[in-house]
Parts: sequence; structure tokens; C-alpha cells
Amino acid sequence: MAGKKVLIVYAHQELRSLNGSLKKVAEDELGKQGCIVTVSDLYAMDFEPRATRNDITASSSPGALSNPKLFNYGVEAYEAYKKRSLTSDIVDEQKKVQEADLVIFQFPLYWFSVPAILKGWMDRVLCQGFAFDFPEFYDSGFLKDKLALLSITTGSTAEMYTKTGVSGDFRYLLWPLQHGTLHFCGFKVLDPQISFAPEFASEEERKGMVVSWAQRLKNIWKEEPIPCTPPWYFGQ
Repeated sequence: MAGKKVLIVYAHQELRSLNGSLKKVAEDELGKQGCIVTVSDLYAMDFEPRATRNDITASSSPGALSNPKLFNYGVEAYEAYKKRSLTSDIVDEQKKVQEADLVIFQFPLYWFSVPAILKGWMDRVLCQGFAFDFPEFYDSGFLKDKLALLSITTGSTAEMYTKTGVSGDFRYLLWPLQHGTLHFCGFKVLDPQISFAPEFASEEERKGMVVSWAQRLKNIWKEEPIPCTPPWYFGQ
């Protein structure tokens, strides 16, 4: 797979964490395959998670906004994308996504979702015009030629994330992220990589999580995307 381009969007504060180890082994393994790997380390970049009028570079100019009296972020970001007047941090990330064959999101689960800094990345980077439009969404989304994969660590054990567990089937949690965000933008979604409760695992078990991820990445380009339909999440 030499020449394939991979973007890792990394959202953890500590490189010595399991998330950091999973990111590093992905860089190493994919690099060995000849892939070109780019990492967006959101905390290290001090990435701005808030979607505001500051994202439109021309917003301070009279008449630059579509409706300066009533600010609508979605509308203004869409218009700014078409006019090439989004701020450089958004444009830089969009270029990385556009160039990637595979985007890996590496993060710890926060409140059944992504950390705020990663949610902000999604809010600001995956704007209308760049990632989707209407009716170009889901299978017709603009990122339809790309793969996406969530690599997640949890604070709870695997047993808690079952149909009979206190937190319910883990697939329920994946619906808004994999379907409502990634598939909506057209991504072909691969099975998630879930590393359960590393804080409560032994050192040997944590090493096993890293090894498991490295082994999977050896054949990642042969994997088939999941069927992005409700039955995959709720029908089994």
C-alpha cells in the first residue's frame, strides 16, 4: 500500500497514554507499509473547538456576511467555504482530509461521545460545501472515496457495553458518530477499534491492546466497510 495517505486525528492530552501508544504504533505500522502518515494532534495544536464568526476571515468587513444582523454559523461557513474565506486552521485540516485515503480518529470516549476538541474539529472542518451538500450526503457525500475508522479507549469494561450491560450495546453509541457524522459526509466506515478500560487493565493487557491494533493495521487495506444501515447498529 505504498503511497496511500493516512490522516490520524488525535485527541488526547498525554502522549504517554494508551491513546498515545495507539497513535504511535499506527504511525509506525502504516509508515512501514509505505503509507504517508499525517497527524493532527489537536491538543498540541491548541486547536480551536468553538464554531464562531471568527471562522470567517472576512466577517469584520461590512457586508461580508450573508446576514450580518442574525449570525447563522452553518450558512456563513458554507458561503465562506465557497468564497475561500474560512480561517487557515480550518482550511489546513480540510486539505489534510481531502488528501487522505483513510482518516483514523484516535480518542478516549467522553460521555458516550468524543472530547470537546474533537467535536469542535468535526463542527468546523466538516462544513457544508466541503464534506457534503444537499442532496449530496450519506452515500453521495463529498468524502465518499475515503475510509474512516474510530479508534476509541473507554473508561468502562467490555461487559458494561453489551445489550444486557448497564451501558447498553456499544454499537448504540456509534450511531451518531459513524452514521450521523462520518457516513453523512460520505465516508466508507470501517469497524471501530475499541480498547476497553485500559486504566483498569494490567500492563500486559494494555500491551496486548497495542499489539492487537498493530496486527489489524497490517491488513487494514483489505477490510470491507461496515454496512451503514440501522440494522448494523440496532438490529442484532
